[in-house]
Amino acid sequence: MKNLRTIILIFISALSISTGHAQLNTEELSLKISKAEEANQQKLKAYIWKRKSDAFVDGQLKATSYTEFSFDASGKLQAKVIDVETSVKAKPGLRGAAQKNAIDAKMDYVEKALDLSLKYAYMTKGQLLDFFSKATVSKKEDGTLVATADNVYVQGDRLTLHIDPVTNLFKYKEFKSFLGKDPIDGIVNYETFNSGVNHVSTTTMNMPAQKMKIDATNQDYSQRVN
Repeated sequence: MKNLRTIILIFISALSISTGHAQLNTEELSLKISKAEEANQQKLKAYIWKRKSDAFVDGQLKATSYTEFSFDASGKLQAKVIDVETSVKAKPGLRGAAQKNAIDAKMDYVEKALDLSLKYAYMTKGQLLDFFSKATVSKKEDGTLVATADNVYVQGDRLTLHIDPVTNLFKYKEFKSFLGKDPIDGIVNYETFNSGVNHVSTTTMNMPAQKMKIDATNQDYSQRVN
């Protein structure tokens, strides 16, 4: 009986040590990832680019918007809509005015959804550390690190990061959130330039309450000319 008690105590002690190391590794991982992302964003600030966003309603393309992006002197990401195209044929008179108001409302909804996606796509070092403080982390068979946390920005949202274990940079992110009371979910994909700079390539979002979907592509990345 004494030997059994000793074995149990050793097992509990080993389990506690293992758990402690797992937590320590998660903390170290969060620091590595946040540091890598901070360094990457510093390099990304040298770029300007555009985003083409296609908005679908009931599976049909209704509008396309073009937005220009750059970082200002304080390091804040700036977005400026430069063009909007619609496939909806304009109606005359009062019906046309009502139609235009409806289109404007839809595009406002689309822009708010895209703005929301930016919060999950571009996170500060502090936001990443807060995320990892409540995240669960696992590793896929190919080595990809997967971190998931709830209540990241709003109550009830969820964000999952898929991270390259070599560079500690993002491969893609999945999020579920809310636009007002409307549920919204999305995937943000990343690619890497030959220079090693990681950047958002595409974003896809579903907004079932409005029967809408958005397919957005970041393009025309170019370095600033001072």
